[in-house]
Amino acid sequence: MSTTPYQYSLKSPTKRKGSADLSEFRPNREKYSDRFIPSRSASNLITGFSLLEDAEKRPQTPTESAKDDNLVTYSALLRSELLGLESPRSEKGDESHIPSSPSGVNRNLFRYKFADRIKDTENNAFSLSPLSPDSKHLITSPRKTQRKIQKVPFKVLDAPALQDDFYLNLVDWSSLNVLAVGLGPCVYLWSACTSKVTRLCDLGSDDVVTSVSWTQRGTHLAVGTNSGEVQIWDASKCKKVRVMGGHQARVGTIAWNGHLLSSGSRDRLILQRDIRSAEPFTSKLVGHKQEVCGLKWSFDEQQLASGGNDNKLYIWNAHSTSPILRFNEHTAAVKAIAWSPHQHGLLASGGGTADRCIRFYNTLTNTNLSCMDTGSQVCNLMWSKNVNEIVSTHGYSLNQVIVWRYPSMSKVVTLTGHTYRVLYLAMSPDGQTIVTGAGDETLRFWNVFPGPKSKSGSGFGSSLVFPSGMDIR
Repeated sequence: MSTTPYQYSLKSPTKRKGSADLSEFRPNREKYSDRFIPSRSASNLITGFSLLEDAEKRPQTPTESAKDDNLVTYSALLRSELLGLESPRSEKGDESHIPSSPSGVNRNLFRYKFADRIKDTENNAFSLSPLSPDSKHLITSPRKTQRKIQKVPFKVLDAPALQDDFYLNLVDWSSLNVLAVGLGPCVYLWSACTSKVTRLCDLGSDDVVTSVSWTQRGTHLAVGTNSGEVQIWDASKCKKVRVMGGHQARVGTIAWNGHLLSSGSRDRLILQRDIRSAEPFTSKLVGHKQEVCGLKWSFDEQQLASGGNDNKLYIWNAHSTSPILRFNEHTAAVKAIAWSPHQHGLLASGGGTADRCIRFYNTLTNTNLSCMDTGSQVCNLMWSKNVNEIVSTHGYSLNQVIVWRYPSMSKVVTLTGHTYRVLYLAMSPDGQTIVTGAGDETLRFWNVFPGPKSKSGSGFGSSLVFPSGMDIR
């Protein structure tokens, strides 16, 4: 004679008032085991014993948060094998499915019923692995590599006599992996591959270097001087090719566009030069009312952006002698200018101490897109070549280097170390490394961006710029 077992519970049955209804004692018609073997998968041990919830709420120290990511997988594996729980994160990256409030949760700690049907019974019967199929899937499933950015520079170079002047541009990195630095009257070249230092030129005691800029191919260097000259040097031969005049004051910024060279000066003029022509300049751009301190050509070589100490940002085309666009939103000098390599016509600009903002414009539609208050003087801006991020360097009063994610403008990382304004910024040819310079007379190298073919941060040894065997000071 077959019997059907009753469902057992720790709850005490209650009898209704004025009724002899015994429906609560009637047997449950679901399929239950007669062995009364508890099934842990049907019990919420987290709610019942509060074993894992407290551990999750415990604040992590910086040391613990920096531990290997394998600990996360190991914790999920323990959940699956010991408690029969799924991973606390869903596949879509949502928050944990475990309820934070115990309300509405079945509080029965012991329930007697058949366990769920075992998946892949035929395969499990001959499997030599002690892990369940879910756990094996958890281990073998690919995980997104977390990007790690070191917050300390991996190399520091001394740069004696590096000027603490907001309006100068004294550092540039060539496509041939050579760094040019203007120190007083001299220009020095530092090879990132060999660490060899070469003095390119010496202007003497009567002049000072005020700007440097490499051609796109990296073979020639333009040097702006305090006397208003622009000199062209062949870096491979350490030979001066030509000298071009035209300015009446120092040349603080230079920008190349193929065989064309634009120079901005304290005399408020922008001179367009063709190095193939015998004339010192081919056209004169008039518009700024004070010193021109920022110049950048767009990647399509069609538009020139200029910033000045008059708080103006102007856009010129290759043939105009007056601005085609004028932006007047900044309230301080505009030195930091950067064109996006990812979106045609997207321009970023940064204001000085009284402004502190990074603004974004669409020069194709003459639109002011957005504004971000950084809290300190914006000295430089530069877009990553490999990801849609932008790096900014700052002066008064934080002296920081910040990597931003565009267009959300959320901070990726904040780098500190300079004790003076971070006035100079350049990027390596592979787009992974940036170098910053400041009035503290140091050049600091940071590995902040992923490589051209990698979406995750790459380490120092994998950089295309610096051999892994180099000594780090």
